[in-house]
Formats: sequence, C-alpha cells, structure tokens
Amino acid sequence: MKRDFYLYLASRFASATGATLLRSSIAWHVYSLSHSAFHLGLIGLVQFLPALTLSLVGGAFADTHDRRRIINSAQCVGLSAGALLLWATRAGVVGLPVLYACVFLISCSGAFENPARAALLPSMVPREDFPRAVTIASTNQALAFASGPAVGGLVISMAGIATAYASYLVLVGLAFFGIASLRAGARADGPRRSVSLHAIKEGLSFVRSRPVVLGCMTLDMFAVIFGGASALLPIYANEILRVGARGYGLLTSSLELGALSMSLLLMLRSPIKHAGRTLLLTIVVFGLATIVFGLSRAFPLSIAAYMLAGMADQVSVVMRSTAIQLSTPDELRGRVSSVNMIFIGASNQLGAMESGFVAAATNATFAVVSGGIGCLIVVAVVAWRLPELRRYQVEHRQA
Repeated sequence: MKRDFYLYLASRFASATGATLLRSSIAWHVYSLSHSAFHLGLIGLVQFLPALTLSLVGGAFADTHDRRRIINSAQCVGLSAGALLLWATRAGVVGLPVLYACVFLISCSGAFENPARAALLPSMVPREDFPRAVTIASTNQALAFASGPAVGGLVISMAGIATAYASYLVLVGLAFFGIASLRAGARADGPRRSVSLHAIKEGLSFVRSRPVVLGCMTLDMFAVIFGGASALLPIYANEILRVGARGYGLLTSSLELGALSMSLLLMLRSPIKHAGRTLLLTIVVFGLATIVFGLSRAFPLSIAAYMLAGMADQVSVVMRSTAIQLSTPDELRGRVSSVNMIFIGASNQLGAMESGFVAAATNATFAVVSGGIGCLIVVAVVAWRLPELRRYQVEHRQA
C-alpha cells in the first residue's frame, strides 16, 4: 500500500504541475492576444460550465467504476487538448477560440478526473493515518502548484509559449503512467451501484445533512470567489508592477510557494485538533493578505502578501480535506468529492470571472481589494450561521 501511495503522490505532482503550468500559460497567451481583463475573466466562465454540468456525473462514475481508469481516460483528453494547443501555436493558427476550446475540453476531463482522484486517496491509507496523509499529499500538491507557474514563466520567457505547451504534454504523460501502475483502490467499498439520478441525489443529500461538510464547501467557494486574484496576475505583472514574463512566473508561483512552506511546517508539527476554528481564522488572514496584495505597488511586497495568502490557504485546504473525507463513507466519497469539486470550481472559475469582469468595469486594484473585503464578510457570516463548523475537532491517533 505504501508503494501505491508514493505512486499516487508522484502522479499527482506531475498532473498538478502540468495543470498549473498550462493554466498560467493560457492566461498569459490570452492576455498577449487580447490585452483584455474581460477575456481573462472569460477563461473562468469557460472552465466553470463543465464543472457545473458534469462534476456530479463524474462523482457518480467514481463510486461505480474503476477510479484509475477514469483518471487515465480523462488524462487522454487533456493530452489531446494539449497536443492541439502545441500544433496550433507552432502552425501560427492559434487564436482565442482555439484557446477557449482547449480550456473547455480540459475542464470537461477534470470533471471526471478530480472526483476520482480525491476519492482514491482515502483507500490507500488507514483511517487513523489519514490526517497525516492529507498533509503529505497537500505538501506534494503545493510543491507542484508552485513549480508549474514558475516553470511556465521561465519556459515562456526563454523558449516561447509553444514549449510551455510541450512541457504540459510531458508532465501529463508521466502522471498517466503513475496512475496506471497503481494496484489498489480501484473501486469504492460498499454495495455496487449504477450511475443514476438517485445516486447523484444521495451525494447531494449527504452534503446538505452534514453542517461541517456543507460549511467547509461553502466557505471555500465564496471566500475564494471574492478573494482570488489569480486571474488578474497578467495585468499586475505587465501594467502595475511591470516585471514581465519572468516576474509573472514568480508572482504566479508565490502563492504556492507560501502554501509549500506552510505544508512543511504542518508536517513538522502534530496535526491540528481544532480544525473548524483554525479554518475560519486562516481565511481571515487570506482575505487581509489579498487586500495588501491589491494595494501594493512594490514587487517584493506583492510577493510577500501573495505568499502569506498561500500559507493561509494551505492550512484551510488541509482542514477542509480532512473534515470532508473523514465525515464521508467510502461508498459516497466520489459523489461528495464531486459536489466539493463544484464548489472548488465555482470558487476558482467564478472567482476568475468575477475578478476579470469587475476589473474590466473598474480596474484591477478595485477588483482585488473589494474581493478581499468580500472574503472577510463571508467568513463572518459562515462563522455566525454554522456553529457546528466553529466547534469541529479532529480526533488523532496517539503516538
């Protein structure tokens, strides 16, 4: 089982590095073609539509089919879209419609891959070791998320956008072989079920009936919708901070560098018991750091503020993942994970759309700062309305 866990981590690292490299590369490419905040926001809308319409179906598949095969099938779609991007860019025929079409295809594949991958992890470790496994997996993911944009910015500045797309293909290929090599965790425990509307409703009903699970998902969605600034980073790099492609890569990766540093700290200390209270406090820090980033005109301060936001977000990721997975039986993990992916998709994609559209109507600074204030309001409302989340604690195995 340890072999499978390490293979899972290696595959996840390659997949997440490729995904974040591609995301930052497409954002840079779209802005270089359009010079429009509106078009940056449109990326978020194109990503969100598949997440909204297909994630629940993907979760039902994850609870009824081989989770490894679902992941690998989804990765084949990503490889095809990446190959199209590479060909169109090198052939000189790439345009905004091609970029948006590839974003849409990759988002469709993610609606099936993400619930299956999330449901796969708990089957690889004993329940009492799961909080520690989440911390390790989150550290692995944070390192990947930091590496992807940094490598993307470096590759774009040195070899061009087409080479960045080629790098994405290599990384997804490595991720494919890692998942294909797994031996365990293929299917959910419990009775076998078919993909049906009733099965999807079961997942939704479970989430509604668990205040802690619902609170974690709601907090993540609305806090990041308002507090996210990632969609506007090309504008900050080019027009506000004036640091170019390499600075863009560092700026984009600084959030994940903060997350990585916090992950390492979490690995060195004992698991956090008061998960609900910690989750709320860290999102307050996330909102405040976002406000500082939005107002900053000094590159070092911008990097520091974005890193702080990443550190706070990483703690919240670990708290949310632990609470949701430990509160969910294995036969429902795919469907509950799919609901969570809709919330995450809403936070990331709708957050990008909100930032882009608000920036187009006003300016980038107003969009980021007002979003950080909105994040703080969301935390206050959730803490008030869901006392179960404030009181939630995780019981850990004693050493």
